[in-house]
Amino acid sequence: MPSVSEILETMDYGVAPEQNTEVKAWLAAHADGFGHFIGGAFTAPAAGASFEVLNPATGAVLAACAEGSTADVDAAVAAARKALPGWSGLPGHVRARHLYAIARLIQKRERFFSVLETMDNGKPIRESRDIDVPLVVRHFYHHAGWAELIEAEFPGMAPVGVCGQIIPWNFPLLMLAWKVAPALAAGNTVVLKPAEFTPLTALAFAEICREAGLPAGVVNIVTGAGETGAALAGHRGVDKVAFTGSTEVGRIIREATAGTGKKLSLELGGKSPFIVFDDADLDSAVEGIVDAIWFNQGQVCCAGSRLIVQEGIAARFLAKLKARAEKLRVGDPLDKSTDIGAIVAEVQLERIRALVEEGRREGSECWQASAPLPGQGFFFPPTIFTALAPASRLAQEEIFGPVLVSMTFRTPEEAVMLANNSRYGLAASAWSENINVALDAAAKLKCGVVWVNSTNLFDAAAGFGGYRESGFGREGGREGLYEYLAATPAKRVRKAAAAAALPDFSAAPAAGQAAENDVVRLDRTAKLYIGGKQARPDSGYSYAVRAADGRLVSQAGLGNRKDIRNAVEAANKATGWSGNSGHNRAQVLFYLAENLEARSAEFSARIDSLTGVGAEAAAEEVRLSIQRLTYYAAQADKYDGQVHSTRARHVTLAMNEPWGTIGILCPDEAPLLGLVSLVAPAIAMGNRCVVVPSQAYPLVATDLYQVLDTSDVPGGVVNIVTGERDLLAKTLAEHDEVAALWYVGTPEGAALVEKGSSGNLKATWAVDQTAIDWRDGSQGFGRAFLRRATQVKNIWIPYGD
Repeated sequence: MPSVSEILETMDYGVAPEQNTEVKAWLAAHADGFGHFIGGAFTAPAAGASFEVLNPATGAVLAACAEGSTADVDAAVAAARKALPGWSGLPGHVRARHLYAIARLIQKRERFFSVLETMDNGKPIRESRDIDVPLVVRHFYHHAGWAELIEAEFPGMAPVGVCGQIIPWNFPLLMLAWKVAPALAAGNTVVLKPAEFTPLTALAFAEICREAGLPAGVVNIVTGAGETGAALAGHRGVDKVAFTGSTEVGRIIREATAGTGKKLSLELGGKSPFIVFDDADLDSAVEGIVDAIWFNQGQVCCAGSRLIVQEGIAARFLAKLKARAEKLRVGDPLDKSTDIGAIVAEVQLERIRALVEEGRREGSECWQASAPLPGQGFFFPPTIFTALAPASRLAQEEIFGPVLVSMTFRTPEEAVMLANNSRYGLAASAWSENINVALDAAAKLKCGVVWVNSTNLFDAAAGFGGYRESGFGREGGREGLYEYLAATPAKRVRKAAAAAALPDFSAAPAAGQAAENDVVRLDRTAKLYIGGKQARPDSGYSYAVRAADGRLVSQAGLGNRKDIRNAVEAANKATGWSGNSGHNRAQVLFYLAENLEARSAEFSARIDSLTGVGAEAAAEEVRLSIQRLTYYAAQADKYDGQVHSTRARHVTLAMNEPWGTIGILCPDEAPLLGLVSLVAPAIAMGNRCVVVPSQAYPLVATDLYQVLDTSDVPGGVVNIVTGERDLLAKTLAEHDEVAALWYVGTPEGAALVEKGSSGNLKATWAVDQTAIDWRDGSQGFGRAFLRRATQVKNIWIPYGD
């Protein structure tokens, strides 16, 4: 018999199997297969089709599940729609009781759910038992609290409606909880489609819903493959789509929902950096990278799959990491001694193998642990690539397997540059014993979550979500609950102004250039405003701007694709504005208000002349514009983040960060007030803007050039390109260097913007210009605008014992 010291040296453990008798009995009771869960009951599929669910560790069939058709999705959405009035009409306290009951029932069956999840997904039982299922319980408890508080904490907000939710196979039950719990807390009803590889815990959850007495139709579960998910995402009866999965599918869903008015949140792929500075505790960092890339076989969207280690310690660190990886046990997921379980499916295993072989062919150095793999099932060893270029496919593409790529850096600046060299922006880890070094990196990393000297920490109280092509929207915490709420519709308190006539963009000579007292009037053509300077349009063309009585007033530049390119370039250079303190930005906004007020009579006359609203209404528009500027000046250093109360011993900072460059397309109604109401919150939060003003009344915006010049607004912070709104909107939507886009115009333009944004998956806010009364304080300004002007970065900083 080996001694304790020998065991510690070899890390050779005996088998420690987890009993799965109860799960096998449950599966045997459903040997005839599982139907959909619709309207509070399990139902047979309309088309009678089914698919097999396999155990990835053995390849054995676990169960047969219904293949969802369009008819099944129709039935589920109808059931959710029918249940919506009753569920949303319940007091928050009553909804809280239901969520609390669900949490308690799952907690009582933690072992059952853990074993079922491991058999269905292939992850080690230690992970499903100690991480996944406890977090599921935590989410339902936490959101029971939000249901209790929602009326007080979210005044003026209402549930979105019927939510279509599509979840992945890597955390099947946890992703369900992330989506279902906040949706129900907010008063929505749900149609959920689990991944076709891992539907079983979702179906077991359906039984929990029934046992908890959840009203029929509040939660509906339809199983199936991609076609089922597409039918759900594109269903006209769905008010909100929440998707977690690949970036490629996220793009498809963005295009499918474009112009439908559906609220959308996407949590997509990642290629997360794991930065190790030379003063880090190397042994702790080694354990961190083990958890970052080999947790759940690397099948984690935020896996620390890019190791970026300081050059002076790289060799020593990699030697330690390889020695540690050699001790990892790959095998039966139900064995409590297993570190790395099975890949979810053969198709995923083949993809991992193909990418690894491609890396070898490219000349990168590939190291793999020598641990023997089981003879059956889908397994892959811990793998490390070194000597690869930052632009190589392995360094840029999400592998979604136990494969780590490593590169080195010399300075902290280079580390951040390498870390941000990705189209993704989901998460990052920074390891250093110098808190200044770690937090400086955390502030500069372009991602939604940063873990300091830690990794893969999650909690229901902290938001999770990405930047850039990792998607938009957050799950968890206060910021996650907003995804399932909408502003209570407000009726317009006054009749909208008559719709502006569509200007003539043909660039033909404008008739009606009159002389005054037989002297030819000097021609004035308003230019564009780019980088703090007036610029002629690239096209060389202008279009006529007419007064309310049809009289030719002037001409404005007809902007094109190149002008937008120049404006975006100028905005992206003005990064100093984002780095300014809120106090400094506030002073500039106050100064803008002062200078606009000094010219209020001039702007009032211009608005009245162009729109014909009357002197009193024009003066009110200018007065409200000044008031909006002062409001957002006041908010510039007050709309701040918070410290989330997570269960772990961490200070979890929710920091509001600017998007960067925002494209803003303004309405025709209230041409000054609409522009100010959109631009002011954006720049107050540190964004830079490319603004397309009212196409009918662009002179109101071009008159602002001198106000901007005399108010210390740095060049490039506000850029104004006049011209045809929807043509310029398409260019902005497709521009990869535009981080977010706000559009106020026609429904057709909104669809164009949302579809065009799928390229880099920028966040969009598309509004019908008839839906907002800009003079109404409950609609035209407020904290909701500030929330749209920021994205939340959660930084986890360990403290205490």
